[in-house]
Amino acid sequence: MPIELKIPSVGESITEVQIGEWLKAEGDLVKQDEPLAVIDSEKTTFELPAPQSGRLTKILHGTGETVKVGTVVAQFEREDGAGPPPPGGAGESRAESGQPKSEAPASELKSEAPAPEPAVEPKGGTPQKVETKAAKEPPPAEEIPGERGRERANAEVAPAAAPAGSLPGREEEVVPMTMLRRTAADRLVEAKQTMAMLTTFNEADMSAVQALRNEYQEPFEKRYQVKLGLMSFFIRAVADALKQFPQLNAEVRGHDIIYRNYFDIGVAVATERGLVVPVLRDAGRLTFAELEKAISDFARRGREGKLKPQELAGGTFTITNGGVFGSLLSTPIINPPQTGILGLHAIQDRPVAVLGQVVVRPMMYLALTYDHRIVDGREAVLFLRRIKQVVEAPARMVLEV
Repeated sequence: MPIELKIPSVGESITEVQIGEWLKAEGDLVKQDEPLAVIDSEKTTFELPAPQSGRLTKILHGTGETVKVGTVVAQFEREDGAGPPPPGGAGESRAESGQPKSEAPASELKSEAPAPEPAVEPKGGTPQKVETKAAKEPPPAEEIPGERGRERANAEVAPAAAPAGSLPGREEEVVPMTMLRRTAADRLVEAKQTMAMLTTFNEADMSAVQALRNEYQEPFEKRYQVKLGLMSFFIRAVADALKQFPQLNAEVRGHDIIYRNYFDIGVAVATERGLVVPVLRDAGRLTFAELEKAISDFARRGREGKLKPQELAGGTFTITNGGVFGSLLSTPIINPPQTGILGLHAIQDRPVAVLGQVVVRPMMYLALTYDHRIVDGREAVLFLRRIKQVVEAPARMVLEV
């Protein structure tokens, strides 16, 4: 009996998913837990594993199809019951799973050529072809008298205009949006339409953080088996600032404002299939080592498509770091229903005035986008200034001053 492969439940709010890609074709032998397909949901991407060693016998839903949770998408046979591959081999199965079929052999092409027209023998005994309706050709242009004939001749000589997409160097490719990207797009549009977003800027001198990292990187990595990065400093600084300015950790719900006494901070992670924002629960209570381990784990599993939906839900504030890609300045968009997002940018050596002297320091622009419906400009500016103060003097994180 074949085993039915069903779409598993991936969260209470997720009722349907999209088949992103079949990694195996019909007839392929696979090992237990080997990924068979990549599945996209509105929150995350995950892999559909083989339940045990055996053969993928039939694919019921192809790449790009949207199916409900619990739908049977393929059939599978155990290794001891695996029969021969389906007729046509892997090439035929790949065609059924959304991949192009190979061309038919020449012998098949010849058999599809039109049969010769039948001949009949009239009373005179000379065989003649029977002219069928489909075989009739319009008369040549020179046989059409007058102006109509000249127009017809000109039309036959003039080459037809080629579509723009078929010209060399002007090809087009249509690729369906993944469910993850569609959901992200809808939420970004929702944020622009429903929030009064405003962005304020500041800059931070990263000298003190860089000095700490240089001094303690080796013993930190040796003790905790993870590098000391920049993000943990900013997460601690954000948690500190949220305590003083709870409006940035709140949510608008109808005509009410929901204030929270916990800090679940989301960290944006770029993946090949789109941006995901896993959440660090109670981030203000985590040590630097715990933060760095969690961030590293999120980044790795995000690239592998192994983040769980519950790890992406319920954040109260978000940090995004475009600086890792070289961004100098940007205006990040809030992740609703949150009321704030902090954008980090590239560190650049720039001349700044320190105690009346022009010196070169490693500087980073900071951008805070906030929901002006419940966050006033004063709170937003002071919140960002507090982050600047904590990052420029990291001892404040320990002393809480």
